[in-house]
Amino acid sequence: MTTEDNAVTARVDGVEVATGHFIGGKRRDSTEVFEVHSPIDGKHLANVSRGTAADIDDAVAAAKAAFPAWAALGPEGRYPYLIRFAELILEHRDELATVETADVGMGLQMTRTHMVDRSSRNIRFFADLALKINDRVIDSPEVTNYVRFDPSGVSALITPWNGPLMLTTWKIGPCLAAGNTAVVKPPEWAPLTCSLLADLIAEAGIPDGVVNFVQGFGAEAGQALVEHKDIRRISFTGSPQTAKTIARAAADRLVPTSFELGGKSPNIVFADADLDLAVNHAVVAFRSGGQGCTNGTRLLVEESIAEEFERRLTETAAKMAVGDPRDPATQLGPLIHPVHRDRVQGFVDRAVEDGAEIAWGGGTFDQGELFYKPTLVKNIRRGMEIEQREVFGPVVTWQTFRTEDEAIDLANSTEYGLSSEVFTQSEERAMRMAARIRSGMVWVNCYMVRELAAPFGGLGLSGIGREGGEWSFDFYCDIKNIAVRKESLPRD
Repeated sequence: MTTEDNAVTARVDGVEVATGHFIGGKRRDSTEVFEVHSPIDGKHLANVSRGTAADIDDAVAAAKAAFPAWAALGPEGRYPYLIRFAELILEHRDELATVETADVGMGLQMTRTHMVDRSSRNIRFFADLALKINDRVIDSPEVTNYVRFDPSGVSALITPWNGPLMLTTWKIGPCLAAGNTAVVKPPEWAPLTCSLLADLIAEAGIPDGVVNFVQGFGAEAGQALVEHKDIRRISFTGSPQTAKTIARAAADRLVPTSFELGGKSPNIVFADADLDLAVNHAVVAFRSGGQGCTNGTRLLVEESIAEEFERRLTETAAKMAVGDPRDPATQLGPLIHPVHRDRVQGFVDRAVEDGAEIAWGGGTFDQGELFYKPTLVKNIRRGMEIEQREVFGPVVTWQTFRTEDEAIDLANSTEYGLSSEVFTQSEERAMRMAARIRSGMVWVNCYMVRELAAPFGGLGLSGIGREGGEWSFDFYCDIKNIAVRKESLPRD
């Protein structure tokens, strides 16, 4: 993985990373920069170029100029470029994983295997699917309908900081496979792996301007991007508050948007559940600093097993290893940033003020100010902030129920609706619950199984639209129906 000779770079745990934007296939360094520090130890990683509206203008212009030729290649013509990009991600596994861990604080074991592998599969899957997407034919007595998924233009892709490598490729994959070009705005708290992806895009031979990266802050680069007159799609993963701002900008030009905005997901455990399985899945909400949008952060436990389940949960959480995420034994890593740590602590402090009880946790470990303890909050009253709003930290609330109706009432008590978990050995109960829970996804006796062909997305404050499979092409494409009267056209 190399960078241009004149590009400003930083060394991140031995990996050279360009710190400038990537526009029209060229690096561009800004006079203004912002600092990036590792959440692991506070170490300064890089001074990164701070994008402006002018940088966004140039990036969108480059993407717009590259669009006609990229779209004209068709799925078959784009396929070799995308497959090579997917291969390069795997070939550069160590560099990508090293930088992602330093930048985000995610466990190196997870970034090396799950995140890198999934990033490569994101690209390959959508390249493969694009070859089949235009084969749909709908027959009727008078006409034959041919459904086309045509490229829509320049897409704005705004990615989050809790998994930038995987989540950026989750957007780039369908966007490019559909024939669109893109301007990516990486997260300001963790922009460095996106810079490495730009190098791999160039190495794969993807034409200049097809994908552009402009680093910077949401109120500057991000706002200029979503307000740009030449943007035809906006895909954003982040907070509901930011999504509302983006939606207002998109509304002026009726630009289609796709939002994945996090959740307050219920994890429902029935008395007949495999308790060891349920406990092992429950503690996942504490890993990676609890910074996962689908985490089951509201534990709803059937009253008859509540005491036993809490005992097992407490024992298992206490054994989780905290430390440097570069150590394979580490299970609990840091929060991303001091500002976010203060946000998490604020939720816990206000919960106590509201009358909640901290069963365990509620502060930081000795390992560092960003290493927050797994926290269980009990004595929850309906409507408390800690029950209603996403904390995005290793904080789980505890409530009990007696009947399925009570469990459903609790599960559906928030404005979020991204995902949910149900643990039971009754298939009938599992399907009854899944049908009644208000969420975009329900996992039964499992968690975070994300089949690329399946829809991913939520309801309410959790977002708009679905990602995955054909649902991604529904968003990134202009869908056209061609109705041909039967026998009206001579066959060639």
